[in-house]
Amino acid sequence: MNNELLTMNQTGKLYLVPTPIGNLEDITLRALRVLKEVDLILAEDTRTSAPLLKHFDIHQKVFAHHQHNEHQSSNEIIKFLLQGKNIALISDAGTPAISDPGFFLVREALKFNLDVECLPGATAFVPALVNSGFPTDKFCFEGFLPLKKGRQTRYKFLATEERTIILYESPHRLLKTLDEMALYFGADRLISVSRELTKIFEETVRGTVAEVKLYFETHPLKGEFVMCVAGAEPKPTKNKYKDDDNDDE
Repeated sequence: MNNELLTMNQTGKLYLVPTPIGNLEDITLRALRVLKEVDLILAEDTRTSAPLLKHFDIHQKVFAHHQHNEHQSSNEIIKFLLQGKNIALISDAGTPAISDPGFFLVREALKFNLDVECLPGATAFVPALVNSGFPTDKFCFEGFLPLKKGRQTRYKFLATEERTIILYESPHRLLKTLDEMALYFGADRLISVSRELTKIFEETVRGTVAEVKLYFETHPLKGEFVMCVAGAEPKPTKNKYKDDDNDDE
């Protein structure tokens, strides 16, 4: 009887499960196990996730959870978790909540002291950063810049950022973004632009902003783009104190 009551009182766990950004071989064994064991799966776009789940013979119920319904959807999900259901959240590609839905649901689950576990796995910006050749010890991830309001302000702020900057961009805005970078960062700022990561036509183009823009003006603008921007040169600082050697004079 006590065991039955204990089982009834147990709450479920929310799993954030990364999915491949292109190459299906990049999914982990742990991700596959979790997706097959949970009670239901939340997908950013059920149509996009269907081929992936079918490929790995995963037949759990799938519900849509995206930026347009996440506030309403989260209320129902919390109820399921409180009832003891284990739920996995996946995005179209990569790690949920990284420029994809997930943050709001995680925050709501934590408000109810529910268990949340994020599995390690695929994400686009890490291979792009490592491939760039820019410093990886310190970097700032910006994701997608604001489309209109606040975009100019963000550029001005990032223009003096000394860490490597990582941005996401869509194909139809890439050339415009490179023009804006030339204006705010300078046409000679070094950048590295990766597209179609882990796929057959994976490509990384490195050079100055001007050189990379010239390249993509005559080459395909397909796939999602990850842009790594070299940090600004550190500003020289004056030492307010004299050298120790002068103290002995």
